[in-house]
Amino acid sequence: MDIFFLIVPSIMIVGILFAMYTVISRSRRVSRAWGSGLTAEARCLRTYTTTGTSGGEHHRVTTTLHHVYEFTTREGAAVRFEEENGPGTVLEGDIVTVFYPADRPEQATARPPAPGRLLAESGCLLAFLGVVLAFCVVFMVTAEVAFSAADEVMP
Repeated sequence: MDIFFLIVPSIMIVGILFAMYTVISRSRRVSRAWGSGLTAEARCLRTYTTTGTSGGEHHRVTTTLHHVYEFTTREGAAVRFEEENGPGTVLEGDIVTVFYPADRPEQATARPPAPGRLLAESGCLLAFLGVVLAFCVVFMVTAEVAFSAADEVMP
């Protein structure tokens, strides 16, 4: 039974580390696009939403807005990309400014530059995930110490 208290937090730690990796890579991608200095006019080809529910007694429905954009790079290459959680005011056919890195134009973003906001959002999310990670580690250590002490007491 004591292995259960090690396996479940270990699985949670793997998930938390993956979430941290995702947050950092997303922040780096958006920051690179903003910092490249390359912009283009893109047309919004499509908007759509996806919904998801979380289980439990009270179902919570989340809706994510997606935009599909297409633009032409300075070299003349046509690039199409999709971005989640964009502004609800951008509709199909609208023209927006996109920022993209020269070597990876498919990693473009239509979000306007806001490095402070990106840092704050990413930092707060990483801090939260770090606290949950630390809780899992402390829980595992505490459980191991408690079960080791119980094994020593019981012959």
